[in-house]
Order: sequence, then C-alpha cells, then structure tokens
Amino acid sequence: MNWENIRFFVAIARSGTLSGAAKALDVDQATVSRRLMSLEAELGSKLIERLPREARLTAQGQIILAEAVEIEACTFKIERLSVANKQKREKVTISAPPVLARHFFATNMLKLSQELPQVLISILSDVHFVSLSRLEADLAVRLSPGIKDTDIIKKIGKMDFALYAASNYYHLKSPELWEFIAYPERVTNFENKQWLDKIIGDKRVLCEMTDLSHQYETVCSGVGIAGLPCFLADKDKRLVKLEVDESMLSLDIWIAKHPDRRNDPLVVHASNAIAIILKEVGLGL
Repeated sequence: MNWENIRFFVAIARSGTLSGAAKALDVDQATVSRRLMSLEAELGSKLIERLPREARLTAQGQIILAEAVEIEACTFKIERLSVANKQKREKVTISAPPVLARHFFATNMLKLSQELPQVLISILSDVHFVSLSRLEADLAVRLSPGIKDTDIIKKIGKMDFALYAASNYYHLKSPELWEFIAYPERVTNFENKQWLDKIIGDKRVLCEMTDLSHQYETVCSGVGIAGLPCFLADKDKRLVKLEVDESMLSLDIWIAKHPDRRNDPLVVHASNAIAIILKEVGLGL
C-alpha cells in the first residue's frame, strides 16, 4: 500500500472537498483526485462520494478514516522525535500573531539572531493556531493559551491595551463625539474585539480593520480612536493615550511547544531567548 495516498485521503476528509485538500497540501486538484482513486483501487472500496460541492465519506470511508488518523498521528510522532534528536539543525519555525510578528519579532530580529547564531529563523504570522503536533511550527507564541491541553504552555509575558488617538484628532476633547476604528463583525473570537466593542457601545464606528497594525497606522493618520497595545503606541509621539472610566485590557503572552520537543535543544534555546527579549522590551514577566 502507498501510505502517501492515505495522507491525501485524510486531507480530503478534513477539508470536505477535493479542492480544499489540494489547497491544504499545496498540490493541484488533479493530484488529489488521482491519489484518492489509487487508494480506492488498492482497497477495493469506494471511500468518498464525489458530490458537486462536497466530498462525502462513505460508510467504509468513515471506518478507514478512523484508522488513517491513527496512522497519521504515529507518523508525525516519529517525525517529531527524529527532528528533536538531529545533531545539527539550521532552522527554527516560530508562529506568532501578526501584531507580535511585526512589532516584536521583526524589530528585535537582530537580538534573536544573535542568540541563535547560524540558525534560520522562520516567523509564521497568522491569527489562527498552528498545529505543533503536525510540525507546522517548532514553537508558538500566542495571546491565549489555546483550547487543547496536549501542548506544553507557559506564560512568558503580558500585553496591556489602552485607547489612543492622534494628537491632532478633531474630537480629542469631546468624548461624546469620538469615532472608533473597530473589528469587522466576522471577527468573533478575539478578546480585544470583545473589549473594544463593549467600550464603543452605540458610538460611531468610522471604519473596520482586522489587523491591529493597520488600525495603528490608521489612528496615526488622525482618524478616530482605537484600542492599541501600549508597548507599541506609548512610544509614538503622534499618539495620545486617552483617559476613560472603562477598564483597560491586558492579554497574557504564552509560548507553546509539543511535549515530544521538550528536550529539543534548539526549541528550548529559542524559547528562552524569546522570553529574555520580551523582558528587555517591557513585555516579559
């Protein structure tokens, strides 16, 4: 049996479509279809019903999927253990939310590279959690601990938020006329959105942006008010921190690694270096 075909089958089952599996695996849809047909021929069973907008598992496909997921998990475990025991490693991949990727990692890359000489540092900037078990990253820096308890999670810092406006904002002295830069409605799972929405209440929302860095640049232009990280906005002379009665937000900064990588020298070294630099810039514990 070609085990690679099983990987393609699992991707189809997870995404629900052949096109979704192709995107996840970074291949074309024809390759996914060919792999699926090959697996079905090997097993002598139809695993997927190909519908116009859906790839639906057959009864046999559901049975095979349960076993295939276990095979996949074992494969990734072998790979994680192999990576951790490599004598020479030249790359570490770190996942981070966009605001930290741009305003912490990018601005402190010299320090981090000096702590990790001869190592290629790859930063993945994504609002979604990557899978450490699937080796999508070696380390993950997060603004929430996550919902799974399979990773080793450690609190390493804190990010405070406050309301800011440009010093030349027209309504700066008239809180009743404040206009806000908010998050779109489709963004639902961020603590900072929930906090900001509560503060905004029935006041006018001037514009919506999903990315904190974009909100920051917009506020600096003199338009509206936004809730920004203090470490970023406090040092910008164009901005004024606003005094309000509402309580401000504070998010913990967490770092996560997979248990199989707990003794991986490069992962441990990178994790410690990140924690040290967070302290140096006022974000660490």
